[in-house]
Amino acid sequence: MLYRRHLRIKVLQSLYSWYSGGINDIVVGEKQLLESIDKLHDLFLYQLSFLVELKRFAEIRIEENKRKFYPTDDDLNPNLRFVQNKVLLEIEQNNEFILGENKLKVNWTDQSDMILKFYNLLKTKEFYKKYMTSEPSIDSDKKLIVKIIDKLLSEFDLLKAYYEEKSVYFTDGYDLVILLLIKFTENFSSKFKSNSSLPGIYKPAIDGKNEDRDFVRKLYKLVLRNDEQTDEELKIRTKNWEFERIPLMDVILLKMAIIELQEMETVPVKVTLNEYIELAKYFSTNNSKVFVNGVLDRLIREYKEEGKIKKSGRGLMD
Repeated sequence: MLYRRHLRIKVLQSLYSWYSGGINDIVVGEKQLLESIDKLHDLFLYQLSFLVELKRFAEIRIEENKRKFYPTDDDLNPNLRFVQNKVLLEIEQNNEFILGENKLKVNWTDQSDMILKFYNLLKTKEFYKKYMTSEPSIDSDKKLIVKIIDKLLSEFDLLKAYYEEKSVYFTDGYDLVILLLIKFTENFSSKFKSNSSLPGIYKPAIDGKNEDRDFVRKLYKLVLRNDEQTDEELKIRTKNWEFERIPLMDVILLKMAIIELQEMETVPVKVTLNEYIELAKYFSTNNSKVFVNGVLDRLIREYKEEGKIKKSGRGLMD
């Protein structure tokens, strides 16, 4: 499940494409935005499948080594620590995972060289060697998978190139899915069984209403529909800068923040302020964090005085 910050990032990416001239139809843009988010779940399943395939590959190697003409003691009595990893075993036997693999027609048969390279890379890592000699436990199994995801999967260019051929959405969503995989693994417990549900992209709908999906649609559309108005508001409040020279990413972040402050009744003011300062830090220039912070501080102060911020709920105005 994505946090709201991740959803904001997807909206930010789509708006950047709009303002950069990549698309000029709001309906089409919204459709592509929602599709890009939905595709994250497909990539999540692909990545789980890759990890399970790594275990299957290790099992095949173990059996092949046993059939050598002159097998060693290690070949005949292999270390089964990795292939018995409880996280990977439970995922492999999970009904939703199996259905997902079949629906997407995931097949790694033609990628044996890539699997081999990843497996050989894994075996060189100290964290893997340490794991292979450690006492079996669900905690150590989880920690290994997290390290594989964080230290190897996140940087494995061959796999990224493979996904790039599958879908442009896979490329755009790669880093977000890495975060989802880590979160899923850290929350994994012995209660996860074959009939357990895999995490979705959005929070579960309540009374048929999906608040996260509605948040994404509303934020995207209102930023574009109120473009001229937010332009004027920013020009008034950035007189010390030449508006045309402000980085596009900063302008988009500020427009998104304005819409949240004025239109998102259940999002606390402090959350909006903090979120867009953080997004400026990671997606714009070195000076953007301070700039966005300064403009939003002034906006919030003036909006409160003018009664333009209407929040429903205790503590949302703070």
